[in-house]
Amino acid sequence: MKLIALARSIRSCPALREIIGPLQVRTFQHDFVPRDPKAKPKKYKYPAFYDPYGPKPPASDKVVQLAERIASLTAEERKQIGPTLTERIKHPKLQPISTEGMDLGSAGGAAAGSAKVEEKKEKTAFDVKLEKFDAATKVKVIKEVRAFTNLGLKEAKELVEKVPAVVKQGVTKEEANNIIEKIKAAGGVAVME
Repeated sequence: MKLIALARSIRSCPALREIIGPLQVRTFQHDFVPRDPKAKPKKYKYPAFYDPYGPKPPASDKVVQLAERIASLTAEERKQIGPTLTERIKHPKLQPISTEGMDLGSAGGAAAGSAKVEEKKEKTAFDVKLEKFDAATKVKVIKEVRAFTNLGLKEAKELVEKVPAVVKQGVTKEEANNIIEKIKAAGGVAVME
């Protein structure tokens, strides 16, 4: 109590504050040793180059022999390596896409192209989402959810209580319809996405 009163009196007295300066508390580590002011700063040796991935493993003997054989080739033979490798590995050459005659609209070429791809692709994997259920049939719905998932009683109950929730992911259309019918029979409403 006396300490608090002393602190308040120091704060209220502006003349005393100017004499002692702001109250500061410095806490050091128990083994802190101040630096010698006459000591020269340490110089650290930096590596010639920085590699964030660390040292690389050495090349295999086969690669080293191949590099030596390439280095021993003449300049004219070295120029032929690139086209020959391309032909041998058969990397397809990138062809420019002409936008002539295409109506790209305001979305641009990339968006129009991706929209066409999405139209052609038919969905094969579906998700079953539990939309709602009757409070009276909650136990039956939890039992049905446990039947087609490998969840325990607690996990299934939590899943059903946080409706709307995805109950099963990546199933075929027939399996999804089967699950929806079972949930409907138990008193819940599920949809396929």
